[in-house]
Amino acid sequence: MRAGFDLEDECRGRGWRTIAGVDEAGRGALFGPVVAAAVILPLDALRGPDAPAWVGGIRDSKLLTPNSRRRLFREIRAAALSVAVGLASRDEIDRINIYWASLLAMRRAAEGLSLPPDILLIDGFALQDVQYRQRAVPQGDRKSVSIAAASIVAKVVRDGMMVFLDEVYGGYGLAGNKGYGTAAHYRALRERGPTPFHRASFNLKLSPESR
Repeated sequence: MRAGFDLEDECRGRGWRTIAGVDEAGRGALFGPVVAAAVILPLDALRGPDAPAWVGGIRDSKLLTPNSRRRLFREIRAAALSVAVGLASRDEIDRINIYWASLLAMRRAAEGLSLPPDILLIDGFALQDVQYRQRAVPQGDRKSVSIAAASIVAKVVRDGMMVFLDEVYGGYGLAGNKGYGTAAHYRALRERGPTPFHRASFNLKLSPESR
């Protein structure tokens, strides 16, 4: 199911022209940071008979193949008016918990935009201590083209980090599992123990079957 423009149209109807979608990736992983992205798309250029074909492929990043995500990532980066990435580290996740760390990463992404947004459309929950108008949208990555674009950027950036870290911390299958709790990842944890990038606040000793 492709993400639509309805939420963006509603915002534009209220006079808010510069709309940023915000989303995160890696919230449920056992390893590494949570990564967020904020994306401002040129909405007028992405609609109508002259709209580029790739726009029709924008949807929740979890519904896309890795190749499709990477292709759309390149198109989004080239077309967007502004893109910013923020993250919360493993240490921050363990200190403040994954919920607050996810919001922190999204706030950092929003604050990193080079173009001030009139409104943030945020997947899930509202952010704290941001200077911009915002709207929290449950399952926003399936409803808003801007949030879906942010989900793609966040996912591709984080996946790239996991591929790199797989070369540093071999044996955990990070290039394949992207830090999530597969059976092989739990087996590696039992055999090797956690790395400095594993989230100590998660119960890393449980197997997938007992979670």
